[in-house]
Amino acid sequence: MTTSPDVVVVGAGIAGSALAIALARGGLEVTVLERETAYRDKVRGEIFVPWGAAEVRRLGIDDVLLGAGGGYVTRLASIDEEAGATDGEPRAVPLDQLLPDVPGSLNVGHPEACQALADAARAAGATVVRGVGDIAVTPGSRPRVTYRLGDVDHEVDCRLAVGADGRRSMLRRHLGMHHDESDPVVIGGGMLVDEAAGWPGDLNVTSTHDDVYFLAFPRPGHRVRVYLMWAMTQKGRFTGPERQRQFLEACRSASLPYADAVADGHPAGPCSSYPMNDSRCDTIVADGVVLVGDAAGWSDPIIGQGLSVAVRDARMVSEVLLGGGDWSPAAFGGYVEERTERMRRIGFSARLTTVLRTTFGPEGRALRQRWGERTGHDPLVLAPILAVLTGPERAPGEAFTDANMERCLGRA
Repeated sequence: MTTSPDVVVVGAGIAGSALAIALARGGLEVTVLERETAYRDKVRGEIFVPWGAAEVRRLGIDDVLLGAGGGYVTRLASIDEEAGATDGEPRAVPLDQLLPDVPGSLNVGHPEACQALADAARAAGATVVRGVGDIAVTPGSRPRVTYRLGDVDHEVDCRLAVGADGRRSMLRRHLGMHHDESDPVVIGGGMLVDEAAGWPGDLNVTSTHDDVYFLAFPRPGHRVRVYLMWAMTQKGRFTGPERQRQFLEACRSASLPYADAVADGHPAGPCSSYPMNDSRCDTIVADGVVLVGDAAGWSDPIIGQGLSVAVRDARMVSEVLLGGGDWSPAAFGGYVEERTERMRRIGFSARLTTVLRTTFGPEGRALRQRWGERTGHDPLVLAPILAVLTGPERAPGEAFTDANMERCLGRA
């Protein structure tokens, strides 16, 4: 069976479905191929930070995500051992005041978001095919995509194939695009917690205490997505049949406001952990092919940039495809250049955050205290962390240099 759409998108996750929506709404014929028949909770990212929420609104998909159970959160508190729960309401950054017309961070369940975006792509006119296998792409001026659905082989002739098939991208491997991953120094685990009624629905929290770094992102309906991060030397932490309860008890921290609301909640999904690292692709564009989202290289999840990166990728590639007839590799030069620098800056912020927030014990306390003191009189020390919320392009380039890393860590 053979068809000839304008674009074939391999992968119906956040990036792939968001791109398909934009292209279908723009009048292009789009086919989306997805291996999974149902989206599952794999403890993936569930926050569009304010700059990502701005991209969501530019793409016109905020209503889709809100309809999937998402909600805007207007405050962020970052605390540590020096600011305990007994201090009352923590000082918080007003997320709804950082960027024009952005109500805050947009928190939404990952599987629910993927399903809603795939449904919206179909409603916009895209063809979404689920449960496919044996996908192969032959690049060229008219790339050819083949796949198997059930016991039938299909061949798709198109103008462009987009790889949006995640970290283990088949398309990237098939085309031999070189891919490097960094060595992780931290393990990150997560779980969805239900019936956390005591947690303020408008407050995201990050907190370092003892030997864990805690992150909490509430959603409507008294649900909170909780993440804990700990040293690689404790690789086997939170394993076995009691891991969900152990995970919740580890959240009962003296430095965490509303800790009991989480610890006394109920697991609403799997408790899974992964090494925290990032990756880089030397090439994300070829003749008739472009990569987006995690397939093009991902950021360290410790700073929650993955969903924001995905929707900016979708927006930038859609603007090329809807902006004119040139779909050659050269037409994506602006996207490649911007993404390369964006990911470099995000990587810098992630490395800084890892040192600041997952250096535990007295050394970590002293490090965070020195950094906090410097933020009051040196804007460059705060800039890489603020950029996590407002966008990497909004900070000066000198904020992402080796010299500034030394300054941030009190070594210069």
